[in-house]
Amino acid sequence: MTDALTPARRPGEQALAALGLGAPAPSPADASPHTFPGGGRWRTEVPSVEGPEALGVVLKESSRLDVPIHRISQGSGVWMLTDAEITEMVEATGERDIELCLFTGPRGTWDTGASVRSDSRGAGLRARGHDAVAGCVEDAVRATELGVKCLLVADEGVLWTLHRARVAGIIPADTTLKVSALIGPVNPASYSVYERLGADSVNVPSDLTLNHLTEIRRVSAAPMDMYIEAPDDLGGYVRMYEVAELIRRGAPLYLKFGLSKAPGIYPYGHHLRELTLATAKERVRRGRLALDLLARHGADGEMAPLGSRLPGELSRFETSS
Repeated sequence: MTDALTPARRPGEQALAALGLGAPAPSPADASPHTFPGGGRWRTEVPSVEGPEALGVVLKESSRLDVPIHRISQGSGVWMLTDAEITEMVEATGERDIELCLFTGPRGTWDTGASVRSDSRGAGLRARGHDAVAGCVEDAVRATELGVKCLLVADEGVLWTLHRARVAGIIPADTTLKVSALIGPVNPASYSVYERLGADSVNVPSDLTLNHLTEIRRVSAAPMDMYIEAPDDLGGYVRMYEVAELIRRGAPLYLKFGLSKAPGIYPYGHHLRELTLATAKERVRRGRLALDLLARHGADGEMAPLGSRLPGELSRFETSS
């Protein structure tokens, strides 16, 4: 097992060293000095869990494969779930002390804007106009009233608005706000801005280099989310063999167990049921594979306690309320 400044065993290290192909030792200066509050340098997340039935599959498979889960997230949006479905998900995750994170909507990919379908992708998933922001706030209020404690956002203005809402007591003060990978920052300056706007965890694109993670950690301790295997529409990157080093550089880090080579399922409906359940199950198996690699490399001993969810003290812009 490693600590923050000691690198894990590298893949193939002994065999390559015997052949004269050993890699230089990583610099201790590259390591992130940060941890989650209460200890631990990594947590786990299973994304794209689109409703109670998919959640049941994930919970059953995680028990069978012994995959610890800190957070489960959904991508279709609060508006795609009934009150009864949200309540069922809140109760099932609450029984296991898992954080449930639901996406706020609407967003640019699903409204009338055409620019998102252009080659430049326009404004992407951001909320277009006042009414879209209002819809996101409506989702946030509804979800938190039903017991949801984590909200996923894909717009800087929505993030700042929801942060102000929790400061003002409109939504609970312990609600956590998670930034989507679809607007994830790619440099330390923008990462710091998201933190100050109210982000409690920030999903960075999975193509960031190890040096990029080190640069971010020199300016911010806000928890980072990263797909260890990214969906195809986010690049399809598979970085399992880097997991130990991603943690060393990027802690505190949520390991997101995504799935490449799988069709998109947002917004989810019953017509996508079989695909959604099958991919939910496979995401958990991918998590087991990543955790097995961590164990083989001697880097599995710094997981944050199960049930922990808060980000610790972070830097914020001042609010007017």
